[in-house]
Formats: sequence, structure tokens, C-alpha cells
Amino acid sequence: MTEIPFEIISTDLLNNYKDNFNNKINQYFEDLHDSELSIDTFSFYTSVSAVFSSKIEGEHIELDSFIKHKRFGVKYQPDYTKKTDDLYNAYVFAQNNKLSAQTLAAAHVQLTKNILQQSQQGKFRTGNMFVVTNDGRIEYVAASPGLIKTEMEKLSIDMERLLKANLDFNEVFFFAAMLHLVFVKIHPFEDGNGRTARLLEKWFIAQKLGSKAWFIQSERYYYDQHQTYYNNIRRLGMEYDTLNYNEALPFLLMLPEAVNYKGK
Repeated sequence: MTEIPFEIISTDLLNNYKDNFNNKINQYFEDLHDSELSIDTFSFYTSVSAVFSSKIEGEHIELDSFIKHKRFGVKYQPDYTKKTDDLYNAYVFAQNNKLSAQTLAAAHVQLTKNILQQSQQGKFRTGNMFVVTNDGRIEYVAASPGLIKTEMEKLSIDMERLLKANLDFNEVFFFAAMLHLVFVKIHPFEDGNGRTARLLEKWFIAQKLGSKAWFIQSERYYYDQHQTYYNNIRRLGMEYDTLNYNEALPFLLMLPEAVNYKGK
């Protein structure tokens, strides 16, 4: 990797990450291929991404039902499918556009059509953001509203530099996961942050390594390991201002594990 002057992303764990990277992942990635269920108007793996990213956020949608809906035209109540439909369309948008700060915001508009008011779609939040547990405890305090624009500008600069840089295969996965993690820790939007972060991660891999990235079942892996996924995100600390990215290795190593994942 050529030397990159990062604004917000930490590379302190990069060498440790490489030491723990499974060298078989490269071949697993090369072996990825589309499903025989996919046709010109329907992508099986895009459905997997949209369904399981939605399920991570608590949506009650099942993959079998969504495939019947998208592939075979089975009609369900609109409330059952509309948010996942929106996320599916955001993935399709990403597959047909280059990653940038502007296109990421446009994807957020798409995936929050039935989540946020129009005035909040693709716009940074103006209020404080707390991640709260089911029993009402605050488990994370995100970046304050006054910091969001600056922090997202830093992240966008790093992302653009990474998109232009020559990266090794394992470096692509390291920085994809770091983009995911830094984005979700900033938590720039009123809602849809997790969905956007997981899309960003895969979008970056696709930009660097090609369309096979869209066949990685990372969202499914994160859902099936959702307690570990959330615990690894929490490891960094409770408040944005005091995050310790040296605790991020367990989270970063989840993404390569997803490359050969077929689901439970």
C-alpha cells in the first residue's frame, strides 16, 4: 500500500490484521458466483443483503418470503416488504454507481424512503444520538451534531484516497470494515446508519475488487452472529469522543469470515 495521509481512519491494527488474515479468503472470493435463481430483473444475493441487513435492525422479514415477492411476484401486505424493497433498491443503485460521499447520501435517501421524513433523508442529523438497549439503557453516545460534518468530511477524504490507492487484497477488507465501523460510530443520520454502513462496506469492496463482492453474504453472517457483531462494535467504548480503535480487531476480522459463509 502506498502511504496514505489518513484524516480519521486508524491503521494501528493493520499489521496485526494481516497476521490474522486467512490466506484462503482470496480463493474463496474468486470462487464466488451468482445464484441460479438470479435473472435480469432479480438478484438472489442482493435479496440476501437487503433481508439480513433489515433483520439486523429488527425488521420481521424472511428471505423465503422476500424471494417469492421479488422473483415470483407473490403479493404481501406493503408494510411487510416496503423497507426491505427500499434497501434492495439502494443496493441496486450502488451496483450501478461509483462510490462517493454524494452517492452514499443518495443511497441513504433510497433506503430510508419508508423510515424517515423526506427532509431527513440523506441529511445529517441535527440532534444528539444515543444508542439504547431494549431495557432502556444508553449503551453508546454518538458524535455530537456539531462534529458530524467535520468527521464525515474526514471520512469522505479517506474514502476517496483509498479508492484511488493500490491496495493488497487483505488491505481492501481491512479498510472496508474500518469504513463500516467509523461510519457507524459517527452515526451521522437520524436512522438507517447500520444499513448504510453495511452497504458502504460491500460497495467499497466492489469498487476495489469487482462485482463478485456483491455475492458476499456479510449481512447474513452479521445477522447470524448478531450478538458478536454488536459486542465487537461496543468494544471501542461508550462515547464517541473516547473511542479506542485499538479494540477493533475482533470486529475487523468478521468480514473476511463472511466471504465463505453460506448461512446456518
